[in-house]
Amino acid sequence: MRNSVIYFPGLNGLRAISALAVVVSHITLALGQFGLDPFIFGSLNDGTPRGISLAGYGVTIFFVLSGFLITYLLLIEHERLGRINVRKFYIRRILRIWPLYYLFLLISLLTAWSLGLHVDTSSIFWYIFYAPNIPFVIGATLPFLAHYWSLGVEEQFYLFWPWVIKKIKTPLPYILGFAFVLFSIKSYLHFKVPNSLVESIINVTRFHVMMVGAFGAILYKNNSSLLIKIANHRLIQAVSWLAILLTILNRFNVPSFVSNEIIAAVALVLIIGQINETNRLINLETNYFNYLGKISYGIYVLHPIIIFGFSYVVRFLDIESPLAKYLIVYTSVLLLTILVAHLSYRYFERYFLNLKDGFVVVESSRSGFSLSK
Repeated sequence: MRNSVIYFPGLNGLRAISALAVVVSHITLALGQFGLDPFIFGSLNDGTPRGISLAGYGVTIFFVLSGFLITYLLLIEHERLGRINVRKFYIRRILRIWPLYYLFLLISLLTAWSLGLHVDTSSIFWYIFYAPNIPFVIGATLPFLAHYWSLGVEEQFYLFWPWVIKKIKTPLPYILGFAFVLFSIKSYLHFKVPNSLVESIINVTRFHVMMVGAFGAILYKNNSSLLIKIANHRLIQAVSWLAILLTILNRFNVPSFVSNEIIAAVALVLIIGQINETNRLINLETNYFNYLGKISYGIYVLHPIIIFGFSYVVRFLDIESPLAKYLIVYTSVLLLTILVAHLSYRYFERYFLNLKDGFVVVESSRSGFSLSK
């Protein structure tokens, strides 16, 4: 069984794009710390800098990838073994996610306390027990850790999803039903009770977005000719990439209550398109993208404190040209983040990844996208 290696080309590239999109967006939000205008790309309706849209959509792509890959892994495991080893699944998740999560949590708290930054101690509990999306929703995030909300959402999804796939023989109707209910509630609240807490919770958790990935995994596993035909169509791929480009340029102007769902559908098209290779418009199966995807967890986790630290460095640079300063800030932070993520992967994360290999049930090629992430 372990000799039958699963290989998904191109998906590390999508993961790399998502991670870098989040970093670029958060640099934009922090431009004020560098003495630059954070509204260079405009502002949202709530008055925040425009760059936050890119971060949110980047996380949506992450969620769809996660839903697709985890579901596909579980389906293959059930097919090959006749059962799903949930214990090994959770051990793999712990060894992949927890070490860097808690290390950066500790570093962030020590840095905040040493600099005299305000730390809402009541929120620490939620971060320790993997529920950082709760302080995110109520506006009580810790310094350097606001982005942890998405990690909490994913881990909470993992708490119940393996059991769904294990216990339900035909999960597709349940996935469609649950996703429809969540979207319907969100849409109703958006128009009838705008800005309600429940709508915010659904927008943040986005379980239905991860189920878009799960939906695609089931159809792909069952060799759905319709899904593959749609994803392989060059016009549909072109429209999907155009949506990503418009998102990068902050020109993806669709109603906010459906924007993440549209990006989720776009992400699924790109996932299947990369896997099948038949009519790829853009090939993400390169060594560069593969490696960035491999270290993307570190890129995502570590970047806030790098942005903060580099803002102090820039204050000592005598740069008169705003354009030069913008270029230095974006380029330097991105390169530093990639470097630190590389070091984290090589000298810290890889130790736990090697331990995780002992609990792999369905093996995937490390040169492609790892199904156990």
